[in-house]
Amino acid sequence: MSRNIGIPGVNPPKTAETCHDNYCPFHGTTRIRGKITKGVVVSKKSRNSVIIRQDYVQFIKKYQRYERRNSRLACHLPECLSHDIELGDLVIVGESRKIAKTKAFIVLDKIKSGGAA
Repeated sequence: MSRNIGIPGVNPPKTAETCHDNYCPFHGTTRIRGKITKGVVVSKKSRNSVIIRQDYVQFIKKYQRYERRNSRLACHLPECLSHDIELGDLVIVGESRKIAKTKAFIVLDKIKSGGAA
């Protein structure tokens, strides 16, 4: 049984089997609170983890120009979403409590499919 996590536009995955991941916001006990953000999946080498890249622009006062920058974020990938998410996909992630030393975000949904990164 999945639960509604209360974020508009994010629906529980429609998988036949339920996942047994305790950190899954839909089937486990972890709550989503804080920031909701988007990013592109750039690495899926770890089990139950993905690295997403967030692109942004930074204004440089001296030159009166903008430069492109990016930051990388480690996110937990629940079992019920792991077979849907691939490299290059645009995903929405939500902040939770700390899961590991660097992981405090959980993948909630895939927004758009991308090619291989």
